[in-house]
Amino acid sequence: MSKRSDALRVTRDAQNPTRHPSRVTHHRRRIGVFVCHCGHNIAGVVDVKRVAEELSRYPGVVYATDYEYMCSDPGQELIKRAIREHRLNGVVVAACSPSMHEATFRRAADEAGLNPYLVECANIREQCSWVHDPGQGATEKAIRIVRAMVEKVKGNIPLEPVEVGHEEKCLVIGGGIAGIQAALDVAEAGYEVILVEKSPTIGGHMAQLSETFPTLDCSQCILTPKMVEVERHPRIRLLVNSEVEEISGYIGNYHVRIRKRPSYVDPDLCNLCGECEKVCPVRVPNEFDRGLSERGAIYIPFPQAVPSTYTLDEETCLGIRPLICGKCAEVCEPGAIDFDMSAEIIEEDVGAIIIATGYDLYETENLPEYSPHDPDVIDSLQFERLLSATGPTRGEVRRPSDGEIPKTVVFIQCAGSRDPELHKPYCSGICCMYTAKHALLYKHAVPDGRAIVFYIDIRAPGKGYEEFIHRVMEEERVLYIRGKVAKVFREGDKLIVWGVDTLSGQRVEVEADLVVLAMAVVPPKGVEDLARTLRLSCLDENGFLKEAHPKLRPLETLAGGIFIAGAAQGPKDIPQAVTQGSGAAAKAIALLSAPVLTHSPEVAEVDEELCSGCRVCAPLCPYGAITVEETARVNELLCEGCGTCVAACPSGALSLRNLDDEQVERMVEAALGELSPAREAVEVRGG
Repeated sequence: MSKRSDALRVTRDAQNPTRHPSRVTHHRRRIGVFVCHCGHNIAGVVDVKRVAEELSRYPGVVYATDYEYMCSDPGQELIKRAIREHRLNGVVVAACSPSMHEATFRRAADEAGLNPYLVECANIREQCSWVHDPGQGATEKAIRIVRAMVEKVKGNIPLEPVEVGHEEKCLVIGGGIAGIQAALDVAEAGYEVILVEKSPTIGGHMAQLSETFPTLDCSQCILTPKMVEVERHPRIRLLVNSEVEEISGYIGNYHVRIRKRPSYVDPDLCNLCGECEKVCPVRVPNEFDRGLSERGAIYIPFPQAVPSTYTLDEETCLGIRPLICGKCAEVCEPGAIDFDMSAEIIEEDVGAIIIATGYDLYETENLPEYSPHDPDVIDSLQFERLLSATGPTRGEVRRPSDGEIPKTVVFIQCAGSRDPELHKPYCSGICCMYTAKHALLYKHAVPDGRAIVFYIDIRAPGKGYEEFIHRVMEEERVLYIRGKVAKVFREGDKLIVWGVDTLSGQRVEVEADLVVLAMAVVPPKGVEDLARTLRLSCLDENGFLKEAHPKLRPLETLAGGIFIAGAAQGPKDIPQAVTQGSGAAAKAIALLSAPVLTHSPEVAEVDEELCSGCRVCAPLCPYGAITVEETARVNELLCEGCGTCVAACPSGALSLRNLDDEQVERMVEAALGELSPAREAVEVRGG
């Protein structure tokens, strides 16, 4: 049942300034300061006892102490006890970043009867001890940071979280293994799911694999039952050939506009006879086989595709409007082909969104030194298709150029990875393991063949991974050469590989029949546009979707109710992708099952008497939280309190709750040690 009207009502109530208590005057504050050692993280650089001692004499502070781990249970109990015994109406915890434990300390204060928004964290770890050595003035800096936060607390007012109802439906973007797992978990918890996939089938890259490491399970045997379960699940609506076009709303109440492209084939009528593809005059490279085979303009991606139906590729067809060919329709006995199909716009209201858009491979064209246009220089997914029983060679390893069995195969790891100067600086995570798998499967397919792996080092941190690497090296006798390959070029019917063995210091030259490049894992095409559509504030430095916090919130984004899973966040193997799919689903389920959702009230607010309706603020808001009619209005459920609008407002009508201009001025004065005598005079320690 939709709760949109309830959400709007709560938002309007939250914007009413009379809802909030008046500000407590500065001289009535009784503030407690709690300085954390954080083991040696802070105490190894900062004299925490001196910080506590100095702050105990600061105006407005009635209690100050230090403790080894303030976030621990005894540390929280210390804070709660001090609030009660010293009648504290303000708390400053000098510890790590507020993104780590602000919620922890505010929850403890709430349990002690203190409004949680009268608690602030002074960051003396990331912004002080971690960026200084002992004796560099870190203690003095820590004192100044804490004094500034004391001034902020003096100006804070008690607030209450904004509450809102929510939709009980989840959108999953991406139909790879992470998206499939997330969709199934949410659906099994009793909530409706819309699974959107841009290609004609779900399954992602996992569907292209032959076997999976380290157990060498058949990829299709693991994946296809889950694909079928998605299609048949009563609470999952599967939309293939579809993309999210537009999104509006806020946490728990997102309105999504999805464009579903026509397949020109009715899946209920198609009987998979394949006659349409046989008569199709068009032949184009088959994306599923990575260009190692061809398909028609009308095709099915692979036999186990879900939905199990043919689709007509409008971009490669000779023509639909006007119809030029039509041979496929002529031979279709069930009459499944419908050239009158058109794009469909689907609009849905959802409470949570999970992004599982997967990955692409770095283009081989970016490595000209490896002769990427030679047909016998292929990437790792192409080699997977050669190994697969459903691939273009039915599992026989053959050279693309002439169909001969390669007797020497060279595998080059870190092709485009771990190269900050020219290519991608990061490790792609899965290459060491799948290269070992490729070498092992090749040796099984061609027992008299020779497999050579060039590597920088081996990274195999997963369960059973190290043992798998040793099996390949020792039992299968695959030759590993530690060193980078400088060049690959053709000489007659052989590929010449030039490299260096860094262990012996010797140059290495290998005559190979086939070269397999372990290309870097990169974000999928269109991820920037999707991030913009979803109003996600930023990608990480490598172009992947950025999590809210790598340790504490690895599956969340900074946009409430939007979660990420799998390779959308960075390179992942299958177990990691499945784990994150389930993790993101758990986050979504927690949101969908909550009676109401809450949002921080520390947001921008408008003084309507000062606002001129100039509209400067609205286009600058990265969250779309501001609308302007006669005056500006802030949707508190969208606002994240970034302050962009406040800085831009020419009339000073916008301000941030608990961070107004007067507070900022006092914080600056405290940090600079310039608190004026006039102000000090009105600060009566102890209230």
